[in-house]
Amino acid sequence: MSARIRLKRVGRKGQPSYRIVVADQRKAREGAVVATLGHYNPRPKDAVIVVDAARTLAWLAKGAQPSHTVRSLLKKAGVFAVTAPAAPGA
Repeated sequence: MSARIRLKRVGRKGQPSYRIVVADQRKAREGAVVATLGHYNPRPKDAVIVVDAARTLAWLAKGAQPSHTVRSLLKKAGVFAVTAPAAPGA
């Protein structure tokens, strides 16, 4: 399975909100997801980005590739600024 971290659109017509999810890249945008990592609401004046950094870093370590949009959202949320814990004995 090629895991991809991407956005899943939710919300009413004309009022989008998105979930940041891990899904098989061959599945549809609204298809089944493996894990939900957070959410993104672009509608308020200051967009709301909520991400579980630890779970996101774990999925990135497993080889999941973020989409371009999710990569920029993770940078804004400060996920890439968080360092992963050092391995024992390293």
